[in-house]
Amino acid sequence: MTSVKTLNPKAEVMGRGAALFMNINAAKGLHDVMKTNLGPKGTIKMLVGGAGDIKLTKDGNVLLREMQIQNPTAVMIARTAVAQDDITGDGTTSTVLFIGELMKQAERYLGEGLHPRVIVEGFETAKKATLQFLETFKDKIETTDREVLLCVARTSLRTKLYQDLADQLTDIVVDAVLTIRKEDEPLDLYMVEIMHMKHKMDKDTRLIKGLVLDHGARHPDMPKHMENCHILTCNISLEYEKSEVNSGFFYSSAEQREKLVAAERQVTDDRVQKVIDLKRKVCQNGETFVVINQKGIDPLSLDLLAKEGILGLRRAKKRNMERLSLACGGFAINSAEELSPDCLGYAGKVYEHVLGEDKYTFVEDVRNPTSCTVLIKGPADHTLAQIKDAIRDGLRAVKNTLDDGAMVLGAGAFEVAAAHNLMENTRKTVEGRAKLGIEAFAQALLGIPKILAENSGYDAQETIIKLQEEYERGSKVGLDISTGEPLDPQMAGIFDNYLVKKQVIQSAPVIASQLLLVDEVMRAGVGMRGK
Repeated sequence: MTSVKTLNPKAEVMGRGAALFMNINAAKGLHDVMKTNLGPKGTIKMLVGGAGDIKLTKDGNVLLREMQIQNPTAVMIARTAVAQDDITGDGTTSTVLFIGELMKQAERYLGEGLHPRVIVEGFETAKKATLQFLETFKDKIETTDREVLLCVARTSLRTKLYQDLADQLTDIVVDAVLTIRKEDEPLDLYMVEIMHMKHKMDKDTRLIKGLVLDHGARHPDMPKHMENCHILTCNISLEYEKSEVNSGFFYSSAEQREKLVAAERQVTDDRVQKVIDLKRKVCQNGETFVVINQKGIDPLSLDLLAKEGILGLRRAKKRNMERLSLACGGFAINSAEELSPDCLGYAGKVYEHVLGEDKYTFVEDVRNPTSCTVLIKGPADHTLAQIKDAIRDGLRAVKNTLDDGAMVLGAGAFEVAAAHNLMENTRKTVEGRAKLGIEAFAQALLGIPKILAENSGYDAQETIIKLQEEYERGSKVGLDISTGEPLDPQMAGIFDNYLVKKQVIQSAPVIASQLLLVDEVMRAGVGMRGK
């Protein structure tokens, strides 16, 4: 400590005891904030911003991103948990709670004079043993089994939303992922468009096997409702453009100027005429025609299209152009010369929905959709935000299950089984004081089902003892949050992501170990010289 003071008299130094005390307290503090959120019976946090904006959430990822955390140790834990969400889409609350439990258990032994290095070695051995146990505990699944995917999505969504809404969104999320899934190709969740409308109730949220565009026609005479539509997706400029090269044109009479203006206009009119000719060629027996353009369409061109009964949408997003090709078929063209019947997609129904000043265009009843839209509805902004975050997590949960081809029994079943394995098997293979680190790790694992029991209103110790006794009789059991008794998660359909469990077990002990090995906190950075 004195050496640092010699080098920099202005340095602020915290000794070993104080540094450990700060790290453990920070982990426990974050643990206490997050623990009431865990599980379907968890409570909701209300975040109020500086401008008075309100956010209601149970999602650990949203909480950690939106909360202003100033303690450096807590910031480090929060970043680890947020990284967990970026990689797997879930498990932020579990990561924070597991780190907090590891630090709590370590504190008991540190108070008795045990060196942090001994605990850390025990943690490392326990982590490897738990990861090996996870490989034997996971269940392989058929990726075509829709029922298993529904169970995984339901387990994820019920921890974020109230039960009735979560159960309704479960079907939407699974069907959305199965719609965009292609054999032998990686899943691209960006092909699921998430749109929200502040309209009606949250239970009116639905899946549209097509697309919803957040703008409408720009001409009052264009049709508002069309059926049997040919869809042309294009990236062609249908508006007057200035030349990119600076050039001059000298004329000696008004007639010459008129000819110039007419010639400039003719270029755009020819492109529009090609579109109209294609429409006349392909549309028979009441079929209709829709043009969705990534570039602009000027008023004169819109007028020409409207007279032909063509619906024209301009300035579509690039991402929507990809989705349209996947949803409706056909392909996007980049020049008027490529126009042909082969490039057209098909939709059974295209209609416009006006909500206040906003217009939405629905493209529905497509033939072979590999892109779709989840249309979120709700009465208020915070409801929409809450559902949107939950749907993102649900989509990732289903994707992870398909990628892994495996799942893990939920409701705390894995934690109870892994803790039993550490105490009965792994602990016997280790000699010396490292056994204490393994004991601490096993107790920390049991912290998750304990918190589930507390949040459901049951006695944590009694519940854990029941679960352990039942497991020792040879049953894989989790906690029934409705009764507080052991239940079979397989029968109840409570499944967790294998990837999420693996990531939590890998990352949490690493951070906890690093924090335990901190023996000095020095505030002596370059930025402190002038202070």
